[in-house]
Amino acid sequence: MALRRDAKVELLKKVPLFADCSKAELRALAKTADEIDLREGTVMTREGRPGREFFVLVEGSARVTKKGKKVADLSGGDWFGEIALLTDTPRTATVTAMSSVDVLVITDRRFRNVVETMPSIALKVLSSVSDRLTQDAHS
Repeated sequence: MALRRDAKVELLKKVPLFADCSKAELRALAKTADEIDLREGTVMTREGRPGREFFVLVEGSARVTKKGKKVADLSGGDWFGEIALLTDTPRTATVTAMSSVDVLVITDRRFRNVVETMPSIALKVLSSVSDRLTQDAHS
């Protein structure tokens, strides 16, 4: 399944991390997002390992675990890995595909390239990442 760029923009707009971004900023981010199909059982992030990608789950389901215990189940429109866009901290959870999944992926390098051309994006995502880090620290 190949998404049109405007469909990518709509998915990214629903992610709280990018909620305050303008349409131009969202279009720039959408250009950098690769769409990837993954098989059931694929580990997309592994707790404690370095992370370099941010994911938006387009279709399918995934399970989030910490220390081997289920934390959440994800479905279309959910997102994870945003901390990797801005920090070099290890992954805070493992996320595994529970079905075949279709994901949008933005790498840290591509994100930084967009931020260099549109610095306003960085300011808009910092508070969202801060909120998520605080939430993760308490769970």
